[in-house]
Amino acid sequence: MNNYVVVFDTNILFSGLGWRGSPFRCLELAREGQVISITCQEILAELEEKLRLKQNMSFTEAAQDVAQVLSFSRLVTINNTLKVITDDPDDDMVLECAVVGGASYIVTGDRHLLSLGSYEDIAIVRAADFLAFVYHP
Repeated sequence: MNNYVVVFDTNILFSGLGWRGSPFRCLELAREGQVISITCQEILAELEEKLRLKQNMSFTEAAQDVAQVLSFSRLVTINNTLKVITDDPDDDMVLECAVVGGASYIVTGDRHLLSLGSYEDIAIVRAADFLAFVYHP
């Protein structure tokens, strides 16, 4: 089962840390080592910002959640040179992270990314669809 190398977009990390549901179950797979989670400093920085702004977390609380994600993820370095999504350039970091990390999936709820369907043989899917692939390949 651990052929799955995946980048979880910020919205999946945010939801998966806060609520039960498909994003949470996706993160559980990574925690259990059933899938390999890839992330980058840029995604983690965006996650920390969203936790502080949308969840009113302190810097310390947000940093603890980011550290939790790091505990089950492989960190890669991106150059921020990929320019694919003109409507939301922040999404480019997710694509670049997946390319650099050798991911086979990007799991997201972001419409700009989902509208691509795939990028360089990396499938871009919703959390529920990713769970269906893992459990029913």
